[in-house]
Amino acid sequence: MNDKIDQFLKRALQFLRKHISRKHPDIAYYFLIFLSLVICVIGLNLFVELTDELLEEGLKIYDDAVTEYVIAFRSPGLTSFFKIITFFGGVNGYLTVTVLVAVFLILKFRHWQFTLQLMGVVVLAGLSNVVLKRFIDRPRPAIEHLVVVESLSYPSGHAMCAMAYYGFLTYLFFHIKMARWLRAILCVLFVSFIFLIGLSRIYLGVHFPTDVLGGFIAGIIWLAFCIILFNIISLYRRKKARRDPSEKEENLE
Repeated sequence: MNDKIDQFLKRALQFLRKHISRKHPDIAYYFLIFLSLVICVIGLNLFVELTDELLEEGLKIYDDAVTEYVIAFRSPGLTSFFKIITFFGGVNGYLTVTVLVAVFLILKFRHWQFTLQLMGVVVLAGLSNVVLKRFIDRPRPAIEHLVVVESLSYPSGHAMCAMAYYGFLTYLFFHIKMARWLRAILCVLFVSFIFLIGLSRIYLGVHFPTDVLGGFIAGIIWLAFCIILFNIISLYRRKKARRDPSEKEENLE
């Protein structure tokens, strides 16, 4: 598998060097697409290897050890905190954040482009998670659950969607003009949400640590795929605008 990845990356680099120069007007788009493609390929390899290990129960000892360590910190106050955190990894949490982001984008830029993309990322990530859960069919941990769950365990839907959704928000805010201090605060907040949502699922007893790890990897893959897709669409619009100057491309920067 690693040899195939190396060959793929070498061919992709050769293609870029042959067809795309540093002075090309769309070099930033091509570079971002290439980088996201690399992340997709490496992520898929990691996810497959992790899933194989789980099916052979090769990581059970680590799951048990990490779970015991995390739930040892259970307390009423911490439980309330993690229930709030896990809310932002669920449907109602995403709706709340999406409305806030939509209001911000409309007031500042007066369009829905990125809001629709954001909704598409999390909805499709959620649907793909359902398919993965049914295919892998791993039961939930046999410990006390502090929240109600009904679906299967691997990969964690909360972890996968959090990585895709808040990861895309982080990517999005690097493409919006704003004060650096505000961008830094928001990006730290989003990254913290990703980590804490994953941790909350272990603490609440509804996921194994490897469920969360698998969810993070699957979320990164989906995030990278969406970035590739959206940048290809932007490239098409830029080329179309250059052919027809009367059509102006909609940019945030």
